[in-house]
Amino acid sequence: MQTTVNRLPRNLIIVIALGVLVLVASSMIPAGFFTWLWDRLNVFATVFLGIFVEAVPYLLLGTFASGLVEVFVDRDQMSKWVSNRPAAAAVSGAFMGMLFPVCECGVVPLTRRLFRKGLPLSAGISFLLAAPVLNPIVIFSTASAFGWGQMLFWRFAVSLVIAVVVGLIFSVEQDAGNILRPVLSDHEHDHIHAVAGDSATEKVRKALLITVDEFFDMGRYLILGSMLSAGLQTFIPQSALLAVGSGPILSVLVMLLLAILLSICSTVDSFVALGFVNTFSFGSILSFLVFGPMVDIKSVMMYLQVFKRRAVFYIVVIPFMMSLLTGLIFNYLVR
Repeated sequence: MQTTVNRLPRNLIIVIALGVLVLVASSMIPAGFFTWLWDRLNVFATVFLGIFVEAVPYLLLGTFASGLVEVFVDRDQMSKWVSNRPAAAAVSGAFMGMLFPVCECGVVPLTRRLFRKGLPLSAGISFLLAAPVLNPIVIFSTASAFGWGQMLFWRFAVSLVIAVVVGLIFSVEQDAGNILRPVLSDHEHDHIHAVAGDSATEKVRKALLITVDEFFDMGRYLILGSMLSAGLQTFIPQSALLAVGSGPILSVLVMLLLAILLSICSTVDSFVALGFVNTFSFGSILSFLVFGPMVDIKSVMMYLQVFKRRAVFYIVVIPFMMSLLTGLIFNYLVR
């Protein structure tokens, strides 16, 4: 006579084993660990909210500008405003940044929309990198922090040069499809567009609908980038970087890393940089103010939704190397 052996379900065995492992691991954790972890989570939440709340208004402004471009600007107008010659397009694209009060978050959806309207690749890249520095709000905030002097002039000039140079480098690529991701994703509402005969009220209504679509489309990547930045700031304290930030070379590298790590909006980064004046050299602070608005964690996450990965690599590396070179030149030769 066979006897039937009742076996425990496999899932129950796994749950019991995991429970035992958790109990054993918790008994080995130091008593103050959970207190430390709770403190770190509070810091993470505070930093995340600080970055996100600071950036949201400018993302909203950028997506609204994108909606206005979609309904009020057509391809023929764009071709009249911006030259198709690479050098002229790169320069005009950089100076377009003076017309739009958007930071590094808001400029991404606006640039994507301008590409759809036929903006040349070199002009779009220059605009993307220059607008967060050359716009009027950032100019006045820099002047408020450092005065109408050398820091303001060199920040403006160096940012303009880097933006134009990177735009010219990308103008070598004749096929924009090798640089840009497919314009429309499956979830984007391409049916919202202006048609002949629309009243001004109807155009504004459609612009607002596009604003909502793009805000939620780009906003999720802003959240992800803000979380990554907050996580790095929580577990890699600034003091660790500042401790090794001495010397004309290391100081520039540290400030460039801080620019990426802090992910500060370009409208207020001058006041943060002002706090480093007595600690770091002129060249390192200048490199921070030039590179930070072009590349940080949250902006890279958003770049990846517009450009292919290889293009994003160059958009990050070229400004980094040029900003590093600028800082070294000022540290060794100028000041």
